Amino acid sequence: MKLASFEKKIPKKVFSVLKDRGFEELRPSQTKSIDAGLFEDKNLLVCTPTASGKTLVAELAILNAVFHDKGKAVYVVPLRALASEKFKDFKKLYDKHMKIAISSGDIDSADSYLEKYDVIITTSEKLDSLIRHRTHWLSQVKVLIVDEIHLLNDASRGPTLEIIITMAKKILPKLQLIGLSATIGNPKELADWLDAELVVDSWRPVRLDKGVYLNGEIKFV
Repeated sequence: MKLASFEKKIPKKVFSVLKDRGFEELRPSQTKSIDAGLFEDKNLLVCTPTASGKTLVAELAILNAVFHDKGKAVYVVPLRALASEKFKDFKKLYDKHMKIAISSGDIDSADSYLEKYDVIITTSEKLDSLIRHRTHWLSQVKVLIVDEIHLLNDASRGPTLEIIITMAKKILPKLQLIGLSATIGNPKELADWLDAELVVDSWRPVRLDKGVYLNGEIKFV
């Protein structure tokens, strides 16, 4: 759908950034997220296929938190390598608009220097440590984005992820929570637990076909 048709629903400064980046159209996951209350600070659980545009939904939430709500954004990923990747991507795209930091190292540190930054990219283990240290700048966080939120079901990472979401909702009652995933078996139940609007869509940029390979041939089903 054309970006221009959503101009009235997108804060002016956020819309300007999108135009500067050359966006002319929005993907279904993005338009559905906007309609579901992305810019009204509503919690969202976005369950759409890989490469369907979930990351831009997160970016829009971040821009809204920094420009409109005048607060900080925290982006949680499951691995330090992913944190480094997101940090490089965000610095390339938004360095002239906001201060971006990464915090995924020593989990026994409050990292008070992060108070100077608008966007903090981190892991669930590091955010758990920051919460336990009662890091003072956490009170300024307006949006928490949890990438790969389906890892709540993971035996090793799930408990920590559940704790940080629970604690964040408790200490920041006005926090906007955005969960992203391509693979959730029970999205409705998870959305209810998060008190979030559920955004589901099956659109993907490349068609996905299923088939069986046998004796040098593929039979598509």
